Amino acid sequence: MTPPMTSATDPILVLTTGGTIDKLYFDALSEYRIGESILARILDMARVTHPVEIVELLRKDSLDLDDADRALIAARAAEAPNRRIVITHGTDTMTQTADALAGTATDRTIILVGALAPARFADSDAPFNLGMAFATAQVAPPGVYITMNGTVFRADEVVKDRARGTFVAKESVG
Repeated sequence: MTPPMTSATDPILVLTTGGTIDKLYFDALSEYRIGESILARILDMARVTHPVEIVELLRKDSLDLDDADRALIAARAAEAPNRRIVITHGTDTMTQTADALAGTATDRTIILVGALAPARFADSDAPFNLGMAFATAQVAPPGVYITMNGTVFRADEVVKDRARGTFVAKESVG
């Protein structure tokens, strides 16, 4: 069966899984917790007019994601009629989830995106990273990508460099 052609007005599916992008600071507890997704608000503030569907799938730190969670994410991406999918995700295990999605992207463009500071913070990288993800979803050929730090990476060619607090091409880690 041939997949349907993607048109410029087909909605982008956004699956939220948690991670720093959706963290809240609780003063009384002096810790961060993942709250309700802020993605709809970010898209409204950015005046995004492209059709979008947002599905809150999980509310977990990526270090707490397990194989069952990754299977759920991959299954939702595979069963969705959307050919362009953006997945918000914590940065620590983003590449592991990208690996789990590799088989579902033969006819889809799947973008994983996160933030190094919560989206609710004024100095967050979340809005920019999300904008990169939306742009990539609209123009990249089928495959799995990660958009972080102003760069679009093929998901199998990137790692998080914890020392520098950034994502880099695999060959640049030393």
